[in-house]
Amino acid sequence: MRVCVFTEPHRGATFDEMVRAARHAEAAGYDGFFRADHFMPVNRSDGFPGPSDAWVTLGAIARETRTIRLGTLLTSATFRHPAITAVTVAQVDEMSNGRIDFGLGAGWLGAEHTALGIPFFTPRERFERLDEQLQIITGLWATPRGERFSFSGKHFTLVDALALPKPVQTPGPPVIVGGRGPKSTPRLAALYADEYNVPPSSAKKCAEQYELVRAASEKYGRTKAPLVFSASVAVACGRTDAEIAERLALLEEPSILPPEPVVAGTPAQVVEELAAYAEAGATRLYVRLRDQSDLDLLDLLAAEVIPHLP
Repeated sequence: MRVCVFTEPHRGATFDEMVRAARHAEAAGYDGFFRADHFMPVNRSDGFPGPSDAWVTLGAIARETRTIRLGTLLTSATFRHPAITAVTVAQVDEMSNGRIDFGLGAGWLGAEHTALGIPFFTPRERFERLDEQLQIITGLWATPRGERFSFSGKHFTLVDALALPKPVQTPGPPVIVGGRGPKSTPRLAALYADEYNVPPSSAKKCAEQYELVRAASEKYGRTKAPLVFSASVAVACGRTDAEIAERLALLEEPSILPPEPVVAGTPAQVVEELAAYAEAGATRLYVRLRDQSDLDLLDLLAAEVIPHLP
């Protein structure tokens, strides 16, 4: 089981805190350091010190680290034009010497779009746009050097695009598609993704979603390599009841999100619960680090949990 750190800077984090956490995760042996792509908090926090751009941050962290993989869960397709996203991610892949995993989603936080004046669209249109963006971004990356890329869709049109710069990874960074949807998400994962991720859910729910994606892969004749199945988990692990309670309270603070399951307990208890995700089919876990100054949690998981996972 590969384990990554997942952070949510939109809830309040400085760049220095993010760099410190990424370096610490790298030194502790985590597989990846990932961040959300939001510009406002989903809880009651005032968001201080303010929002940060996911790809500006990752580009800088890429120059401050050497081995850990970096990426987003998930970049919102509503925030950026796909041709610009392709350029940005390719450049950060070069800055990291090929350590980027690219997560792309349809976007879901309507209040964020209203606050910032970003068009939000209907759910159907957001998924149509996501489909076209996945085609455009992967198409630009895969176009041979010296050739041009064109695309004509319902929402986007590109004519003889130069298709540069090229990412270090070929044909491009691994693509992550995530969500709990029963139809559109499995189809997009089957057609375009290298990894399918389930947001915080029970192991049983993850197994059900993985089965939907397997069925979609067969239905749409997937020709790419088999998908990596991953799961995002909220973990409140501690050596004492007080430590567990403190971390659990932070994960259960009020937000506009529906309640999410939390894996809580001692290291031995957490190992037992996380093993259920491996049994469900996950080979990669994203552990949510709500407090980016809580580096002791990263050390505890690295020393007493991760070595005992399947």
